[in-house]
Amino acid sequence: MQKDHVHLLIQINPRDSVAHVLHYLKGGSSRILRKEFPELEEFLWGDSFWCDGYFAESVGQVNEKMIKEYIKNQNKS
Repeated sequence: MQKDHVHLLIQINPRDSVAHVLHYLKGGSSRILRKEFPELEEFLWGDSFWCDGYFAESVGQVNEKMIKEYIKNQNKS
């Protein structure tokens, strides 16, 4: 986790839509966080907990270990 975004390394079925998977992850985590931490409501703008966008990349030429190292080192840059 970083101050302004979250990195996730997940594996999904190739038949599943990335957009649908992210919709469920963001929606579900938003409901859980709002329930457990109602005081966060004062810091939100509008009804959205997460921003509308996301970045997704498939792992092809690099392996999982390299992706994990990249995510781990994000806080150092």
